[in-house]
Amino acid sequence: MIDFIYQDPYPILKDDTQYRKITSDFVKVEKFGEREILTVDPKGLELLAEEALTDVSFMLRTTHLQKLRKILDDPEATDNDRFVAYNLLQNASVAAEGQLPSCQDTGTAIVMGKKGENIFTGVDDAEWLSKGIFNTYQKRNLRYSQIVPISMFEEKNSGSNLPAQIDIYAKKGTSYEFLFMAKGGGSANKTYLYQQTKSLLNEKSMDAFVRAKIKDLGTSACPPYHLALVIGGTSAEANLSAVKKASAGYYDNLPTSGNMAGQAFRDLEWEQRVQQICQESEIGAQFGGKYFTHDVRVIRLPRHAASCPVGLGVSCSADRNIKGKITKDGIFVEQLEVNPKQFLPETAPHLEAPVEIDLDMPMADMLAKLSQYPIKTRLKLSGTVIVARDIAHAKIKELLEAGKPMPEYFKNHPVYYAGPAKTPEGMASGSFGPTTAGRMDVYVDEFQKHGGSMIMLAKGNRTKQVTDACNKYGGFYLGSIGGPAAILAQDNILKVEVVDFEELGMEAVRKITVKDFPAFIITDDKGNDFFENL
Repeated sequence: MIDFIYQDPYPILKDDTQYRKITSDFVKVEKFGEREILTVDPKGLELLAEEALTDVSFMLRTTHLQKLRKILDDPEATDNDRFVAYNLLQNASVAAEGQLPSCQDTGTAIVMGKKGENIFTGVDDAEWLSKGIFNTYQKRNLRYSQIVPISMFEEKNSGSNLPAQIDIYAKKGTSYEFLFMAKGGGSANKTYLYQQTKSLLNEKSMDAFVRAKIKDLGTSACPPYHLALVIGGTSAEANLSAVKKASAGYYDNLPTSGNMAGQAFRDLEWEQRVQQICQESEIGAQFGGKYFTHDVRVIRLPRHAASCPVGLGVSCSADRNIKGKITKDGIFVEQLEVNPKQFLPETAPHLEAPVEIDLDMPMADMLAKLSQYPIKTRLKLSGTVIVARDIAHAKIKELLEAGKPMPEYFKNHPVYYAGPAKTPEGMASGSFGPTTAGRMDVYVDEFQKHGGSMIMLAKGNRTKQVTDACNKYGGFYLGSIGGPAAILAQDNILKVEVVDFEELGMEAVRKITVKDFPAFIITDDKGNDFFENL
């Protein structure tokens, strides 16, 4: 007969996080019989959530910034790797000033809390945490991205970035521990669940599986990534929950071997192997190279004999993860880096001069000029651009289906897939980086047939239907760097005005004026696509 065994399924061995103290207020220790109870005023929950979401929207972890600097110092890094890393470090320096968030997609607010049995708040904790999140998004130049359903097909922006995802667990002790995330749609959409079997669990099969599946990630979630691969899990939900936490560094201090109690552990050997596979993919930091990933976490979990869930996910270049805690000593939040400029080199990396494109030329002339250059060509764009995202594309498709013409603005100007954060006082634009191009793939053939979307600007790889449409109609897809939304707003976007569908808020069609906006030719008018060659 086997003995009963129980242990924490995720035994985090230590917490080496550096915290800063927010306040000693809102907490007090009271006696309840022989037990000490930590009473937390709910205003403390509100304050913690507000501080955490504020910090994580504008600052990054020091370790993340150190890894960006490592790319600049690596002689094996490609020019494109260095170009992206340098831009991301510049962006971090701008964002840390507290006006322009690091990414225009300021994310879904996610809170995971572990509440000690001796913590008493007397309220619905999720309500007060939500209030703190609400405060941050109201006060700061962040974007409202949450769309709420009114009926099955009618939706509206909530106007507050609520609801948040809040999950609170029980634990022993007299502390309340938190992980806060601001999870953008691009990286959230690159979370995959693969229902596998025992046949995967050998070296040859696992190697082949990883090589195939990392291509599913692509570049639309803004690499370099912190990648998490989780094998096993008592359910699909448990697997994907572990993916999210591992990508945030939450499980860095797990054990490195398993036991008969089924504890989760990191497999350091496979972390190195997957990192090597990612480097060999040559996808790089968005435009080819070595740095598709900063690092990899491989977590092994127990599983049902008939199931082998495998989860894959990332934390992107906007690595917005921050811990917090409430103890008898006060309320604390993880210390993020306040001086990213220290990681910038004295001089920018040397790169070949980009090709300058005047976006105010007639469309035919722009297309003719782009046609002179091969894919991978780095560009510097100046002039007028139309901005449109998912809902605007759907509305224009409805116009075409109703027999109405393609709007002239879509025919005369390049279209930038993006949606801005709020504009700081005295600036032309809020953070305004590109969104994922692939969501608009279904519209390209029809729009180009009607003379629109002839030059598209966004981030990430696209499907063959876009390559085929560009080949058929003479169009181009230009890749913008995913991630540096703050520096684009500060240095490259001179003017923003709404030109259509104003009622859509963030999703409205805008006309913007840009100067020296960086981009690469990804898909050309001859059927060539940069990512197909990797």
